[in-house]
Amino acid sequence: MVQLIDDERFDYLLADESMKIIQSPSAFSFSLDAVLLAHFAYVPIKRGNILDLCTGNGVIPLLLSNRTKAKITGVEIQERIFSMAKRNIELNRLTDQLSVIHGDLKEMQPVLAQSSFDVVTCNPPYFKTPSKNEYNHNDYLTIARHEVFCTLEDVVKACKLHVRPGGKVAMVHRPGRLVDIIELFRKYKLEPKRLQFVYPKRGKDANMLLVEGIRDGKADLKILPPLYIYNEDGTYTKEAEGIIYGRL
Repeated sequence: MVQLIDDERFDYLLADESMKIIQSPSAFSFSLDAVLLAHFAYVPIKRGNILDLCTGNGVIPLLLSNRTKAKITGVEIQERIFSMAKRNIELNRLTDQLSVIHGDLKEMQPVLAQSSFDVVTCNPPYFKTPSKNEYNHNDYLTIARHEVFCTLEDVVKACKLHVRPGGKVAMVHRPGRLVDIIELFRKYKLEPKRLQFVYPKRGKDANMLLVEGIRDGKADLKILPPLYIYNEDGTYTKEAEGIIYGRL
C-alpha cells in the first residue's frame, strides 16, 4: 500500500481515471506545461530508452507510459519530490517500465551511460536565479521554478550528454528564453527541428513554447501551428481539451 506524507493527496492523472498521482500543494503539483510536453515529445512506440530530467513527481514518465513501451528513467534532485515520483511509479504498478533516480542532472554520467537514450525530455526551472531576498518562502517551489541547482545550460548539456546521436530532445519553456535555448541547443549540437508556441487564448501573447532538437541533425526548423488553450468564454479549445484529457 502506497502511503501519503504530510499534505499529499491522490489525484487522477487523466480523465479516464486509469492512473493516479500523488501531489502536494506545498512540495510539488504538476501543471499544464508537463502535460503539453508529454504530448509534444516524440517517443518510440515499441522499444527504446527515454530519460526525463527534472522529473518532479514523475508526471511526464507516467503520461508517456500511455504512449510507449520504452523504458523510462526520471531524474529528480529534491529528495521529498523524488520520493513522490518513486511512490507514483509503485502506485500505478509501472515498476517494470519506469524508474527514478535521486540525484543531480549535472552528475549523472557515472550512473547513466553517455549517449544511450533515444529521447530526453525536460521541464526545467524557467527563471534565472533570483537574489536571496527574492526567493519563494517555499524552498521546494523556489528550486522547481528558478535555476538554483541547474542553469538552462546545465540542462541542455545534460540532454546532449545522454541522448544518442540522432536521438531527440524535447523541452518546454518560456518564450522569453527562446534565443537562449536556440543558442545553447546549437552550442551542444542539438539542432532545433520543431517549435510550437502556446497561447492562453487568441489575441494574447504566447506564454509557453515547446521545442524539439535532434543531436547532430541538419538545420531545418519547422514552426508548428499555434496551440491555443482557452476559447473566449474560458472553456478549453478542442485541441487543448484533447491533449489535457488524453484524447489526442
